[in-house]
Amino acid sequence: MENKKEFNANEKRVFAKGWCFAKIFFMFFIGCIIGTYYEEILNFVRTGVWESRQGIIYGPFNPIYGFGFAGFALLLGKNNDTRPWWKTYIYSCLIGGIAEFSLSWIGEVLFHANSWDYSNMPLNIGGRTTIPFMLFWGIGGLLFMRFIYPFLSKLIEMIPYKVGKIILPILVVFMALDMFVSYTALFRQGQRLNGRPPLTFLGEIYDQVYTDEFLSEVYANMHHDDIGVDPD
Repeated sequence: MENKKEFNANEKRVFAKGWCFAKIFFMFFIGCIIGTYYEEILNFVRTGVWESRQGIIYGPFNPIYGFGFAGFALLLGKNNDTRPWWKTYIYSCLIGGIAEFSLSWIGEVLFHANSWDYSNMPLNIGGRTTIPFMLFWGIGGLLFMRFIYPFLSKLIEMIPYKVGKIILPILVVFMALDMFVSYTALFRQGQRLNGRPPLTFLGEIYDQVYTDEFLSEVYANMHHDDIGVDPD
């Protein structure tokens, strides 16, 4: 009888209900996938070449879009139904611009690499983002919060409670490890291109497994700076 009651209780419980970590993480996970295929399809339409646009090594995941989805959900998910549309638009402009600028700066500082440079575009901010792009971020954020977020929110809540509780920690650990390996491999590549030998056995493994040729296929649109600089 007790097991039956517990089963009925779990059946009534809704996974990732409301504004919570599980909801925000799945927004991140879904955004990573959507962003990758969006970039690849867009590049194919422009150039006729299908090129990798994933942001981490294992899987079709682009964390830039994932963080975008999660950032909007985290910062704007509460009171989404009652907030005036123009506030959502302004907040989205700022969130998109700050995120794009920050990710560009982090990539340059940590990996001596960049995937975009807007220096030749009008109203750019340090070449890392532009005012027009921020305005488009605002439109994207407004559409996302008004239409996509409610749809994805309901879709995520449709995951059976017990299934969600099992796959959530698995996906969190997988994504954390994937991002750690990917970004440390890029960091090691930056050192390698500047003539710095590996300091640990891990660096030696990275030099053998995550070669420049391998990483150039994964990060096809990434360009490195400071190559050949004396490590001293």
